[in-house]
Amino acid sequence: MLISTAYAMGANGGQGQAGGIAGFLPIIILFAIFYFLLIRPQQKKAKEHKEMIENLKKGNRVVTSGGIFGTIISLDDTTIGLEIAEKVKIKVARPNVAALVSDNEAQAKSKE
Repeated sequence: MLISTAYAMGANGGQGQAGGIAGFLPIIILFAIFYFLLIRPQQKKAKEHKEMIENLKKGNRVVTSGGIFGTIISLDDTTIGLEIAEKVKIKVARPNVAALVSDNEAQAKSKE
């Protein structure tokens, strides 16, 4: 009696077989969500930072990733010379420049 029931169920155990793409659909949707919410904005931010680093010039006011404000006095392929105070000069690697500082922010900082 039990044997005939087992043969009647067939090889797939009585469960219907889903289509090939239907099984991967949740994974595809999850990847699309990650792409549009995490990967794409990060790539855009990295591209903007790279362009900002390439367009630096003498006299620009910048802030480093360590929080040091300074004015660019020299440029090299890999380093930037900053004057952070009167007659105080340092060199930092180009990728460590976090952002350009606008004139309004620089004036507000100098008043403090």
